[in-house]
Amino acid sequence: MLSDGAGIPLAVAVSAANTHDSQALQPLVRAIPALRSRRGPRRRRPHTLRADKGYDIPHHRQWLRRRGITPRIARRGLDTSERLGRYRWKIERTLAWLTGHRRLTLRYERKAHHFTAFLTLAAALACWKKLTT
Repeated sequence: MLSDGAGIPLAVAVSAANTHDSQALQPLVRAIPALRSRRGPRRRRPHTLRADKGYDIPHHRQWLRRRGITPRIARRGLDTSERLGRYRWKIERTLAWLTGHRRLTLRYERKAHHFTAFLTLAAALACWKKLTT
């Protein structure tokens, strides 16, 4: 899942159980919808992208810079995980919102596109609840 600074889900996807999370970074960034702005053209990408140490791959950093996104990815062996908690709690809260739905806590569906549909519906409900308050 990819969310904005307030924890509102922007893009969700389902991958196989034995794939690394970093392989989903580029498809999720490409899946971000156009963001409405008050003036000028719509932005299709965020200014910065924050991620934990699992996404610390030079290829991802270069790819994000080519797209005009500043990577704020914790570096393995250099950055402590204590500073990561400042921003990580927002995504953890969003994941808690999504796991509040019973069908997402345990995967009952055999087909991935059924589970993806429920995940997208839960993300839309989380957006609606957050934006209406």
